[in-house]
Amino acid sequence: MQDFDLRDLDAFVAVARTRNFRRAALEQRVSVSSLSQRLRDMEERLGVRLMNRTTRSVALTEAGERLLARVAPAMVNVADAITEVRGLRAEPSGRLRINAPPPAVDLVLAPMIAPFLARYPRVELDVVAESAFVDIVAQGFDAGVRYGEHLAQDMVAVPLGAPQRYAIVASSAYVAKHGRPMHPKDLLAHPCIRSRFSNGVMFDWEFEKNGRVVKISPPARLTATHLGLALRAVHDGVGYWATFEGYVRYGVKSGALVSVLDDWCPPFDGPFLYYPSRRQPPPALAAFVSFVADWRKQARRKK
Repeated sequence: MQDFDLRDLDAFVAVARTRNFRRAALEQRVSVSSLSQRLRDMEERLGVRLMNRTTRSVALTEAGERLLARVAPAMVNVADAITEVRGLRAEPSGRLRINAPPPAVDLVLAPMIAPFLARYPRVELDVVAESAFVDIVAQGFDAGVRYGEHLAQDMVAVPLGAPQRYAIVASSAYVAKHGRPMHPKDLLAHPCIRSRFSNGVMFDWEFEKNGRVVKISPPARLTATHLGLALRAVHDGVGYWATFEGYVRYGVKSGALVSVLDDWCPPFDGPFLYYPSRRQPPPALAAFVSFVADWRKQARRKK
């Protein structure tokens, strides 16, 4: 062990786990070249090749697999021990990276950000909004946000916000001219504004009433991945739009937009904050989890 330190082993585990030097270098906060050199030096000192690498891929050798099997659990224990000690500090600090879908960022996380940062001035918050599902561990995030049906079983999950619901809206002028649908299938006769996810999928619109589920794929007069464009289009009378109620609440309240089929749009559970199961989460993450619990308590008192 005289020829190695924890940085050597940590670098090896990072590359072995991600199978990607660039991603591992980001986690280690070093350059790709220095990380690659550290691994080459390590192999030379051991006298055995640990991984085969090309410009496109990284694969462990038999020796590398054996080393990873023995070292990875030990490195987790070391990281947990250090994190536990750091957690004893009076004031949480450091970077907290969170991955979340845009609606959860806009409607749930956004109001929390300023109060959280005011309470913990030494925490640096990095929020990435994207619709695609990602492996938060592999991508270097401390936590993620998802809705219940997409949560992995091996994650700790805590409720992040109150129940939400979808709303089907159109401009008041459009409804006055073209009519109000009384059943979800009536939307098939109207132009609609729809969204396409980054993977190319355009999901059906799903409705539920008294236990009956109806799914439709209405005609897309406009397909928009940009929220601002869709919101402007519905106000301009392009057609009906299915979106989170929070995006159109003020438009409906002002009378500029009309919400239809409300009895077919029941509420559903809000998003969850989730993170890897650890005995002691990083101090910044632990502080945020505690903050979320306090925030939800205050929200319930206001009702």
